[in-house]
Amino acid sequence: MILPIVAYGDPVLKKKAKAIEADYPNLSELIENMFETMYNAHGVGLAAPQIGLSIRLFLVDASPFAEDEDLTEEEQQSLKDFKKVFINPVITDESGEEWAFNEGCLSIPDVREDVFRKERITIEYLDENLNAHTQTFDGLAARVIQHEYDHIEGVLFTDKLSSLKKRLIKGKLANISKGKIKMDYRMRFPLMKKGR
Repeated sequence: MILPIVAYGDPVLKKKAKAIEADYPNLSELIENMFETMYNAHGVGLAAPQIGLSIRLFLVDASPFAEDEDLTEEEQQSLKDFKKVFINPVITDESGEEWAFNEGCLSIPDVREDVFRKERITIEYLDENLNAHTQTFDGLAARVIQHEYDHIEGVLFTDKLSSLKKRLIKGKLANISKGKIKMDYRMRFPLMKKGR
């Protein structure tokens, strides 16, 4: 089932999400719906707060980046089948140089900005079968994970921009929260006037 994606300005996007208990109801159905929602919106990651649930769950599928000719063949190969579910994740280490990449977000459509992030992370998490993992990721895989991880921490990529950049996109962000935007996927806008 395709769920509406919560737009910029909704308080759920600014909340630190809560851990998921092992007996969380219909978890596999929720994960399936989130993948369907993400693919429908042509995203490479989706966090539970983006569908209005303040829980520590996100999923990624970075395979679209495998087509990127700017990447090395090794990077393209590693991203080709990079599809994962992260439940109750904890980033235990971030290392390497900070590098810029032009990021966007399904909750903030039509806004893309360069964001600096560390190149390597180590993360502990449960997969969709609640098996525990500790893994290290680098490059674009690490970046996609960091972006989604920020969502469950109540942080948006726009929070990482300079104050000048923030001022430049302020009007755009206000329009998104009011629903004054054309989208090809379902969204829920916090400040949209009722009865339109």
